[in-house]
Amino acid sequence: MTASHEQHDGTPPSGVRVAVISASVRKDRMGPTIADWVVAALGSAADVDLIDLADTLLPDDSLLYPGGGPKSAVADRIDAADAFVFVMPEYNHSYPASLKRLIDWHYAEWRLKPATIVAYGVHGGYAAIEQLRGVLAELNVVTTRRVIGLPAPWDCLNDQQRYAPDDRLCRGLAGCLDELRWWADVLADARRTRPFPT
Repeated sequence: MTASHEQHDGTPPSGVRVAVISASVRKDRMGPTIADWVVAALGSAADVDLIDLADTLLPDDSLLYPGGGPKSAVADRIDAADAFVFVMPEYNHSYPASLKRLIDWHYAEWRLKPATIVAYGVHGGYAAIEQLRGVLAELNVVTTRRVIGLPAPWDCLNDQQRYAPDDRLCRGLAGCLDELRWWADVLADARRTRPFPT
């Protein structure tokens, strides 16, 4: 599913645009499988744009400077989103370098929008979640209180190799997404009616 990438024109949005960002770029990764689970859970209640960082080419880091640099290939897609779901593995108690590069290559595109985090790893990825929260706060991203960690998701694949967790985790994801939609509506209204001072 791909979101419309038109800019806000000052009128109330007809639906929440959610960018689901799949952060792993490794071979034989779980990221796309988990991201598909998230996209299915969002269903028709959102306009979903799935951004796979394995397919995302960013400019050379030597061209990056604080708050700027050449426009990336996904800048408009990030800017068009009302909310974000970060799907990421935990590597060495943190999140992947691929995600940090994506974050650093954009600035205003993130500002005053909500995000929730779906992390995974041997123990659920919670260390990576807490690492990411601090970085997102610096960019004026509102992280939902509810986040979800998936312990050893590779043990929950069905015969079609799709992620099929228990009901508890499905309810947990639903709670995250409900909170994300609430924040998306609140912050979209605030961005339209009470612009943040720059």
